[in-house]
Amino acid sequence: MNAAAPSSSGRSAGGAPSPETWDYTETFLPESDTAARARQQGEGFGAWPVGRGTASLLTVLARLANARAVVEIGTGAGVSGLALFAGMQPDGILTSIDVEAEHQNAARQAFREVGIAPQRFRLIAGAALTVLPKLSDGAYDLVLVDGDKLEYAEYVEQALRLLRHGGVLAVDNALRRGRVADPGNSDDDAIAVREAIEAVRDNTDLTCSLLPVGDGLLVAVKS
Repeated sequence: MNAAAPSSSGRSAGGAPSPETWDYTETFLPESDTAARARQQGEGFGAWPVGRGTASLLTVLARLANARAVVEIGTGAGVSGLALFAGMQPDGILTSIDVEAEHQNAARQAFREVGIAPQRFRLIAGAALTVLPKLSDGAYDLVLVDGDKLEYAEYVEQALRLLRHGGVLAVDNALRRGRVADPGNSDDDAIAVREAIEAVRDNTDLTCSLLPVGDGLLVAVKS
């Protein structure tokens, strides 16, 4: 069967956005020089940052949640942190967890470069499943999951404990370049992510949507 050709509406015959439309939406908002440098650094570390479309959506989610307390699982070089700060309240505090201190040093530099005061971020170097249980129940407005894919189910469980009622859960890499949507894909990380996002879908205390932005972003609101 031949691949569907893009139509004049910007969608393929099957209804999916054309590559041109996808690129337009992903790059719709400009990226700051600081974020671009952090993105390049993160890619150099092998800590692949959120896509530009995902970053802009995280800013919107933080603003909608009126976020003052945010947890980020997976600091990278600070791309997602910069996006979250852009939507958080001026007194908001980001708690970001990563096993690599080198990544967090890069993130710290990026945050300071845009004038974010040191007291507004806590960068904790350590394993997320060791750090998360030490954080307070119901004390956070938004939790971003973007760490070890094999631990996504445990991250989500911890995130639901940490979130206040009305708080927002965001799970990045929810599609894993199409592997999650393929039921025949038995890669360990694809299975782990699939099980985690399906658990969110089936949780009656959550209202969620799976968005095809970046590498997939699952968004849920806690009742």
